[in-house]
Amino acid sequence: MATKATDKLKPAGLASATRLVGACKAVAEPLRFEVVQVLGNDTFGVQELARIFDMPQPGMSHHLKILARSELVQTRRQGNSIFYRRALQRSDDELAGFLASLYETADALPLRDEVRAKIALVHAERAEQSRAFFARNANKFSENQAQLCDLDHYLPNLRELLDMMELSAASTVLEVGPGAGDLLRELARRYEQVIALDNSEEMLSITRKSIGSVLRDRVTFVNASLEDFDGKDGSLDCVVLNMVLHHLPSPRQAFNRIRELLRPGGRLLLADLGPHDQEWVRESCGDVWLGFDPQELRDWALGAGFSEPQSLYLGLKNGFQIQIQSFRASHEAAFHSSKGRQYDEA
Repeated sequence: MATKATDKLKPAGLASATRLVGACKAVAEPLRFEVVQVLGNDTFGVQELARIFDMPQPGMSHHLKILARSELVQTRRQGNSIFYRRALQRSDDELAGFLASLYETADALPLRDEVRAKIALVHAERAEQSRAFFARNANKFSENQAQLCDLDHYLPNLRELLDMMELSAASTVLEVGPGAGDLLRELARRYEQVIALDNSEEMLSITRKSIGSVLRDRVTFVNASLEDFDGKDGSLDCVVLNMVLHHLPSPRQAFNRIRELLRPGGRLLLADLGPHDQEWVRESCGDVWLGFDPQELRDWALGAGFSEPQSLYLGLKNGFQIQIQSFRASHEAAFHSSKGRQYDEA
């Protein structure tokens, strides 16, 4: 009886060979390869992907099952919703080299114009939902924020990380979504050039009123989204996102844009929630995402061109966990920059 080549493989090797064949078959279908491309830079629900590729949801679900079975994509539960992302790579994976090459090739190839346009529409809808929420609820911001966490609980930790950055007083610092201005005042006391960026004019009006006359000359108020902010690339010394990332339409894209804005060696200070299943925060607080896995944030940051973070985690009595991470921009821009493949925003 003839012996198959796979019969000589050990069980572990046979499993890897089977995975390899399955992965190759999965991406041999052009649409599934495009899905892998799209999920390299963002996270989408099955309905969103069906819209992006202009196909019925059952058909998209079928393709996603094949990709998931091949371990090329994985699910991310957000309360009652399920989103898909490209599978996180493991250094001990026998297929790590193959997967890295596959993803690098996928990221190097441009997306079709119609796909990019549909992605921009999805991002625009997410952004508009967040903007509309804050337009309606600007006067309730402090009350809504208090349901999650109070800045006083972790402000000492933010101050400590700011101290460790050793930025000069002449530094230019951007805070995205400064809210009621509590942290912005701390930044304005430290640094001479502070930019307050918010896509909600209603929220920015509250921020303006919260800044005393002594500090106001140090703060420039800009009504725009992070994607549309026209700051010069490499012009910022530090960017701060305090409980803001979970409101943004595309968190991973935010890391890419921030890296562009920062000078080499510039810093990103991020405070946000750990993953949770409290669906009520969508309606009560305008959250788009239900917190983030620290590993996910790390992978996004490293992919955008940041160093390994300094991290700390704080548990709150209401069950939420706060994660605070400080990243340093590398001296070379990562592949995922405006010089590589990016999505157009509507």
